[in-house]
Amino acid sequence: MAMLRCLAVDDEPVALEVIRTFAQRIPFVQLEQTFTDPTQALAYLRLNPVDLVFLDINMPVVTGLDFAQALGSQSLVVFTTAYSEHALRSYELNVLDYLLKPIAFDRFVQSCRKAQERLQTRTLGTLPVFVKDGYEWIGLQPQAINYLEAADNYVKVHQSSRPILVRTTLSELLALLPAGQFIRVHRSFAVNTQLIQRVGRAHLHLPERTIPIGPAYRDQLARWLIEHGETR
Repeated sequence: MAMLRCLAVDDEPVALEVIRTFAQRIPFVQLEQTFTDPTQALAYLRLNPVDLVFLDINMPVVTGLDFAQALGSQSLVVFTTAYSEHALRSYELNVLDYLLKPIAFDRFVQSCRKAQERLQTRTLGTLPVFVKDGYEWIGLQPQAINYLEAADNYVKVHQSSRPILVRTTLSELLALLPAGQFIRVHRSFAVNTQLIQRVGRAHLHLPERTIPIGPAYRDQLARWLIEHGETR
């Protein structure tokens, strides 16, 4: 299991000590640095990128919201704050998780595991998946797939470029794709979880398509939403 390289930023030393203590209790977490000054933390990260940043929101000069925006997608971000009113803004910044102080150890562990899963998905998602279609092998890039649609004995792969029709079943194709990156929401549809924008009772919304939710798949989708609800 690869180590999860982390950094923590908080203007309160006591809060940093809590994160340091928690990190020491998790075998796969390596807390590389802590900072009370967000400006120094940003300068450090430019030369020493990490996987995950635990970030306080209410800090003087540079707030956690400003910090996350400046950081971009370089590292995953978990907000640590005593205030819940920033949850919507954290969603807009696509942060990984939102931990309310005082932070419970089990929630801290959950955030670290979520970071591991996200990093694993990113790594696997860059590798092509090959499926056989007649006498040809077709390479699919998981990160380019928007959703999958079953059509009789075929699956229509809707991707960033033109759709591809592959002779296989939806279950067989999902078994080849990175676990956690796609979820089946209907007997005929599976979607890329990174593209889900809104979820209603009967439909979910992707950037350019509304997908029906089958009654048999509602519980599975609800469990996924609860697990990822802090940032979705």
